[in-house]
Amino acid sequence: MVKRGDGPAIPRPGEGKRGEAGYFGYLLRQASGTYRLRMERALADLEVTPPQFTIMTMVAAYPGLSGADLARLTLLTPQTVSVIVANLERAGSVARRPHPVHGRIQTLEITDSGKALLARCRERVQVLERALAAGLSPEEAAVIRRWLAAVAAEGGEPD
Repeated sequence: MVKRGDGPAIPRPGEGKRGEAGYFGYLLRQASGTYRLRMERALADLEVTPPQFTIMTMVAAYPGLSGADLARLTLLTPQTVSVIVANLERAGSVARRPHPVHGRIQTLEITDSGKALLARCRERVQVLERALAAGLSPEEAAVIRRWLAAVAAEGGEPD
């Protein structure tokens, strides 16, 4: 516990309601925030943010996505995706192409320089991923992945 001034002591992460006695939702948010901060630090000198990494990852995995597709896939707002894509396009990491059928829709592809940057980012993020799984058996890691995927799938995303 950390005592600050005259107020109550605040539990450290892993203690009290910030630990095993906490609500799942809070613990997920706490873990997500910690992981995001680690990602920010790992990617900072490459001048890539975690949302940019996510966008490049999805564009590389699913070429031809539209900005609207990316917003749904990455759980970001369309406005946020638009800004991120514009910045990645300006940096030469992604390129917009006209949709083959729908004239007003533009699709996205990762460029060769974007692939190279993404590979450098992935090396760093994989270090973080290995740290997350440290001490877990493959079976335990599979249970956690299955549970997290089930929680996300229950989110009510439209078909």
